[in-house]
Amino acid sequence: MSLHISAELGEIAPVVLIAGDPLRAKHMADLYLSEVKLVSSTRNAFYFTGMYKNRQISIGASGMGCPSIGIYAYELYDFYKVESIIRIGTAGAYTTDLEVYDLVNVEKAYSESTFASEAFDFLDTHFQQQGNCWEKINEAASSLDIKLKSANIHSSDVFYRAKPGVPSMAANNNCLAVEMEAFALFSTAKFLNKKAGTLLTISDVIPSGAFISPNEREKALQPMMQVALEAGISL
Repeated sequence: MSLHISAELGEIAPVVLIAGDPLRAKHMADLYLSEVKLVSSTRNAFYFTGMYKNRQISIGASGMGCPSIGIYAYELYDFYKVESIIRIGTAGAYTTDLEVYDLVNVEKAYSESTFASEAFDFLDTHFQQQGNCWEKINEAASSLDIKLKSANIHSSDVFYRAKPGVPSMAANNNCLAVEMEAFALFSTAKFLNKKAGTLLTISDVIPSGAFISPNEREKALQPMMQVALEAGISL
């Protein structure tokens, strides 16, 4: 048991899929896992463990932002001996080269965040996916005949900003979309020598204003969930 996760040691699988929203984690566990057990509900950040195609896998929540996922990822890797984490989330596209419903397999996450420097003395402004998660996500998508795009993304510490347009960190590094967690997940995995990947569904396109409505999201996110599950059981 850790400070923020109340599961007993052994109740969380070596591979964990993490969504920001605890209700999305619950929806995914209910929809795809058999023999499901709620192993932690501390702070309503639900963690479930069950079986998918005869493999044990866990699904849980991280909350929003680098500090939040940094806590959960560290405790999962260090306290619960998790080997691989795949983040599944939504992102806003900075460009019309991406459309709503597109799936993005993140190669590198760039950020202005001080998370990695303060936590691990890493001075890098970007981190790539760790281990073979990126490859396994690609293989899983191919096996399901689901199209993926690979891209650099911007992990921002802010959701609302005074200045419109693409922030310089994103513009200077060809970041096609923005989210809030991958930078912390990748840097934590690097520090602890673990595996980490991030798979995102484009939920809105900032330049055009196109977006997936809240009512459409659960169905729209199912391809991402399926790819993540197939990748997870192959790690």
